[in-house]
Amino acid sequence: MEDKKAGRFGFDRLASENRFFRFLRQISMPLCRISFFVVFFWFGALKILELSPAEGVVHTLYEHTVPWIPWKIFIFGFGAYECIIGIIFLFPGMEKWALYMLIPHMITTFGPLVIMPKLVWKGFMIPNLIGQYIIKNLVIIALAIFIAASVWEGKNNVNAQKEEEEKRKAMKRA
Repeated sequence: MEDKKAGRFGFDRLASENRFFRFLRQISMPLCRISFFVVFFWFGALKILELSPAEGVVHTLYEHTVPWIPWKIFIFGFGAYECIIGIIFLFPGMEKWALYMLIPHMITTFGPLVIMPKLVWKGFMIPNLIGQYIIKNLVIIALAIFIAASVWEGKNNVNAQKEEEEKRKAMKRA
């Protein structure tokens, strides 16, 4: 008699899918952290070295916002800020600080969409390449929200487990 669970060829699709998605769950957070590191550290290093293809946009935004800061200091600081965000994301437990640093960064990154529309839009809702480069940061924001929610949920689960354990110990003592 054929095992209904194993299927026609002894292959349990559901069990395989469960293993696969369990594996994805295990690697998802490390991949998120590494992805943040690669993007922010790499792009930040390019800014520090003044080799970034986004330098023109950054320079224009700089001229519209903080022209009193010397350009060399600004671009080095901006690049270093990005590198630090990337590095912090590598360390479990430090996500909160990386996310706090990410908020002002994303606000300034989206600035050109409003402050310099001629630089980023071809027409209404038609971004040029620079606009697309900026808009793709929505993916970074979504990933940051995922990390924040996952970390918060994990900490709440750990705290709830500790509270349960303390209650059990107190009940045993009573």
